[in-house]
Amino acid sequence: MPDAAPSLAGRRILVVEDEYLIASEVKRWLLAAGSEVLGPVPSVDQALDLIEDHRPDAAVLDVNLGDGDTVYPVADKLGVLGVPYLFATGDVRLPDTSVYRHRRRLEKPFLQTELVRALAELVAAPRHVR
Repeated sequence: MPDAAPSLAGRRILVVEDEYLIASEVKRWLLAAGSEVLGPVPSVDQALDLIEDHRPDAAVLDVNLGDGDTVYPVADKLGVLGVPYLFATGDVRLPDTSVYRHRRRLEKPFLQTELVRALAELVAAPRHVR
């Protein structure tokens, strides 16, 4: 029996990830944890459309997306809405700004238990609009 971590059951989780295999695995893990998965989507535009249509409870964001794009516009939108998110990335260098520096980050490769636990903690924490 897993430990008594907060649950993701019924939570709507946005996944922004441009690598198909990682995106598929993250989706599978989140579905197994009982969450509803928005995406995964590989681009900023698709993510912003999903946020507009289906407000998530939390999000998993890969920093570097294809063609040199970064996920920061999505992070900014989520921050304005007060939606908690974490960065799940292979890029260990996040911009040294107060907006992103304090955000939770999982470095690739990460484990299913790490991701589920980190998201459960995010959705259980009080929300703050930046």
